[in-house]
Amino acid sequence: MPKSWTDGAPAPVALQDHATLEDPLSYKVKRRFLGGALNRHSLGHQRLSKRYGLGILSSDCISSSAYGSEQILIALLPAFGLAAFTILMPMTGVVIAILILITLSYRNVISVYTKTGGAYIVSRDNFGPVVAQIAAVALMLDYIVTLAIQSAAGVAAIISTFPALAPWKIPMILVVILILTYGNLRGVKEAGKAFAFPTYFFVGSMFIVFTMGIWRLMNGTLPVLDTDLPGAIEIGQEQGLLTAAGIFILLRAFANGGSSLTGLEAISDGVALFKEPEAQNARRTLVIMSSILGTLVLGVSWFAHHIQAMPYESGTPTVISQIAKATMGDGTFGQFMFIMVQLATMLILFAGANTTYSAFPLLCNFVATDGYLPRQLTKRGHRLAFSNGILLLAGGGVFLVLITAGSVEHLVAFYALGVFTGFTLAGFGMARHSRRTKPEGWKVKYVINALAGSVSLTIVIIFSVVKFTQGAWLVLLVSPILVVSFLRLQRRYASEQAALSVKQEHERATSIARHDVTVLVDNVDLATVGAIRYARSLKPRKLSAVHFVIDDRRAAEIQEAWANSDALDDVTLELIDCPDRRLPNAALEYAIRMTEKQDVELTLLLPRRAYSGFLGRLLHDQTAERIAAPISQLQRVVATIVPFDVNRILSGSTPQVVKVAEEKVAVKPAAFKPVEQVIRDVEPVSHYAENLTPIGEIQWRKRAHVQGRVTSIKSAPRGSAPYLQVEVWDQTGGVTLQFLGRRDIAGLEVGSQIRAEGMVGEEEGSLTILNPSYELLV
Repeated sequence: MPKSWTDGAPAPVALQDHATLEDPLSYKVKRRFLGGALNRHSLGHQRLSKRYGLGILSSDCISSSAYGSEQILIALLPAFGLAAFTILMPMTGVVIAILILITLSYRNVISVYTKTGGAYIVSRDNFGPVVAQIAAVALMLDYIVTLAIQSAAGVAAIISTFPALAPWKIPMILVVILILTYGNLRGVKEAGKAFAFPTYFFVGSMFIVFTMGIWRLMNGTLPVLDTDLPGAIEIGQEQGLLTAAGIFILLRAFANGGSSLTGLEAISDGVALFKEPEAQNARRTLVIMSSILGTLVLGVSWFAHHIQAMPYESGTPTVISQIAKATMGDGTFGQFMFIMVQLATMLILFAGANTTYSAFPLLCNFVATDGYLPRQLTKRGHRLAFSNGILLLAGGGVFLVLITAGSVEHLVAFYALGVFTGFTLAGFGMARHSRRTKPEGWKVKYVINALAGSVSLTIVIIFSVVKFTQGAWLVLLVSPILVVSFLRLQRRYASEQAALSVKQEHERATSIARHDVTVLVDNVDLATVGAIRYARSLKPRKLSAVHFVIDDRRAAEIQEAWANSDALDDVTLELIDCPDRRLPNAALEYAIRMTEKQDVELTLLLPRRAYSGFLGRLLHDQTAERIAAPISQLQRVVATIVPFDVNRILSGSTPQVVKVAEEKVAVKPAAFKPVEQVIRDVEPVSHYAENLTPIGEIQWRKRAHVQGRVTSIKSAPRGSAPYLQVEVWDQTGGVTLQFLGRRDIAGLEVGSQIRAEGMVGEEEGSLTILNPSYELLV
């Protein structure tokens, strides 16, 4: 290219957007379905106050109060008859005592792990990665069950209000899961303040119900419901509490009640979402959440005890809906409040289900980053969400809904086992941390955490026994299999990483002097000529071509065509017999023979003709791939496939490109403000060009003050003189900043914003600012 300072040379210009291929149909469908792709630099999270943190992160936990007491009654009524309503209150008291203990334990978790402190992180840091996988499996199963049970319970609230919808129960649950999945694939943020509304709506509605219920109880108008209704749970005969069967049923009811404690871990997982001081705000929010949960569980149990609300075989009407109807009465206001309570219950249950779409993919990301799950779970999708994790969660939730017919009672059997396994590992992990680090008051913390872990472990054992035939057997069977699978996957990743690691003897990547190139030929056509042209560009010591003979007549035709081609007259064609027609074996043997000497490096070029879609694969084989696979296992041999698009020639088309610049809206110069107006707290960095200039308008040999996003950073290799090239773009174009005498700039990353000022020069026809003064923007 002519130099810019010579006569008649083109004027240097700012960098401009390149053309890009037209989007394929699959991407257009994705963009239409999910919206435009989000820029990765827009990724971030919103800091939450305690008010919003409580509303957003506690929906899963608080919503479990909607069915916890009902599940206790389902276990007690068939065994103890109407005495179950008397047993309900002390059973609820035990659940609340455990709630207090677990809350105290998780306050310690938040104090130590001030960014994220779920059971997986606590187990990994205190017991190692192997034990952490038990927590990972337990939590993953818990999140999947949470999605299914919250969606099913939310639909049950709808059916309790509109009983005619009962035949559509399963389709309604699946539609809810589908809507939540779609919304989260589009990038719905858990930190969106709208998700705080259902929690406060539900809590407010329930406190109105409790207030009205207490008022009606005091004036004697609170009704007692009929217990002998069609569809209700069968009432058994009263029996002794201390018999073997009675104790077993009590333990089963207690296990059912444990479902009220799910979601307690959510705040410890999201400590980093809170405003500073994060840990202090998270601890206070955790205590408030647990207090609200305890109050709601106690209130629902107390009113269920007083009005004798019966659970139903079909799951509807729910106990909480019966309480709302009984306390609010049958008047106009009562009917309105009943619908509001059911609406609030539905919303908080669906909001609780939605929290799993944040927690489950994030947990999978942690585990996959550690190497115990496929790496695909660490990648963000089209809208910056962990799409693979979201789809995995949705698939598991749909599976559970189908095998349990959307029954909350049956789903509970899968539920608390995973929850309390996480509580167990978190409690014991924090106990070990307290004993190892011995912070201030460590003995008290040790006792609290050890007790929480011990109680949780006891509940896990109880649950495994009393719920074994109702579905716990499946969790107990699947969990060890998943843990072993995770460990085997990590060993595989570790062995692959060890094989690819650069050892000391490989530190010096020296070149082998004798580099030969061989082109494998199965026809004399444009693909072969293109491969030979590419081979020449490699500048090998020796260039040759090889055809493996499996058909003598075809070999003779290739030899004749080769001899008659002017494009190939300087390349020797070698015919090698392949009597058994096993081309990969023949190529492997040839490569070994050519690299017998240790100072020879061989590159095999395999022309591959690309044909159209399914028909092309049907009419043509994939020989190049089958040959390249075994060749890649040899040392000092590289198999390179050289693609050639035959379909493009047949159709007479060229790749359709779209110039990005044509799609962009022109940027008005007025959008760029003086430095002191853009950032008032920073002194101007330039003594010459005070005002910011759009990069597309900067001029050669004049000073310019520009601001843009860093899209490329190029530094000099260690063995050469230090320099750094930074490519910066705004909406109007790009410019290169050159820094001589340095290889990096502290804080400079791809995607960061930079402001620079200096004299505009040029290099290879593009504008460049040499050694500018600069300022990194946050």
